[in-house]
Amino acid sequence: MSAHHETRNEEGPKMSRSLRRFLTGGAVVALAIGGLGIWSRTQSQAELAQWTAEQAIPTVEVIHPQAGAKTQDVVLPGDVEAYFDAPIYARVSGYLKTWYRDIGAHVKAGELLAEIDTPDLDQQLSQAKADLAAAKANLALAEITAKRWQSLLVSDAVSRQEVDEKVGDAEAKKAIVAAADANVSRLEALEAFKRIVAPFDGVVTARKTDVGALINAGSGTGPELFSVSDVHKMRTYVRVPQALSADLHAGLKAEMFMPQFPNRPFPATVVTTSEAINQASRTLLVELDTDNPKGELNPGTYAEVHFQLKGNADVVRVPASALLFRAQGLQVATVGAENKVVLKSIVIARDLGNEVEVNGGLTAADQVINSPPDSIEQGDTVRVADAVLAERGAKTSPSGAGQ
Repeated sequence: MSAHHETRNEEGPKMSRSLRRFLTGGAVVALAIGGLGIWSRTQSQAELAQWTAEQAIPTVEVIHPQAGAKTQDVVLPGDVEAYFDAPIYARVSGYLKTWYRDIGAHVKAGELLAEIDTPDLDQQLSQAKADLAAAKANLALAEITAKRWQSLLVSDAVSRQEVDEKVGDAEAKKAIVAAADANVSRLEALEAFKRIVAPFDGVVTARKTDVGALINAGSGTGPELFSVSDVHKMRTYVRVPQALSADLHAGLKAEMFMPQFPNRPFPATVVTTSEAINQASRTLLVELDTDNPKGELNPGTYAEVHFQLKGNADVVRVPASALLFRAQGLQVATVGAENKVVLKSIVIARDLGNEVEVNGGLTAADQVINSPPDSIEQGDTVRVADAVLAERGAKTSPSGAGQ
């Protein structure tokens, strides 16, 4: 019995030690698994934080300022007008009797366009002629009377006073005749305006009357009867911004492009300028002439006028989209060392519309951010778009995939 009891006592401690080892090993494994999970979650959180931080860095597109060209093509809108344009109004009142030339008709100077029926004027002329005849008859009688009284004065049959009265009456009658004759001439001149004629060679561009229409004399009181335009040569008016006005001078060549003639230039020449800057628009009015031998150009046409102006090689050009309007003045954002934003104040020499010329604050070596966000500030970290694309390309390249 004692031997058997001792054997059981020895097996008991052995089983207790095995169980402790097993439990200890399990605890170690559990701790290892828990630690690995915690490390994995910590690593994931760190990677997420890093990814979030990277995504918060804005990606920007950078450009390099372009050196100023020796010449620059400046495009401005222009209005094409006839070389001469005459709205024709009536000088006499009446009714339109008939018209002979319609819109689009090519006419010569003095060619009849229409006739006006003027019964009132005709009656006035008839009365004026009758008044002239009566004045002439009175003058003839007064002159005969004056001569007779002068002959009676020699024999002292009449007094000097009476003779002077007769002579003065004859002179007065002569003045009445002159006035009546002038009135007849005036009405005859008005009668000539019953015929509406073309003032010069050209094209009828408007007819705003018709047969039987009531015509009122004068201009500006209503629409013109006709409009005639001389289109053998055209005038084009362009408003040039003040910054470019110093380069415009008589004799400067230009080209015009019109929607109805795409890709077809029409040569034009600057003939004069207004020599004054409009205070409302800060522009200089420039007039150009263009020959129009075939009559292809029409008054009222819109044109794009291309000027070749002298450039400035000492300036650099950047897109207008790169400009920042800040309280400190006009600035651009550039990318400096370690992809940090550097704001630079600039001085614009000339505004070209889509681009501006800068003559201070920038060099051709600067990396200018195009279309920068309004919130961008000095010292911000940015990523350059080209570098990001290169990085993505390296990650997705076949060599990277094979590894």
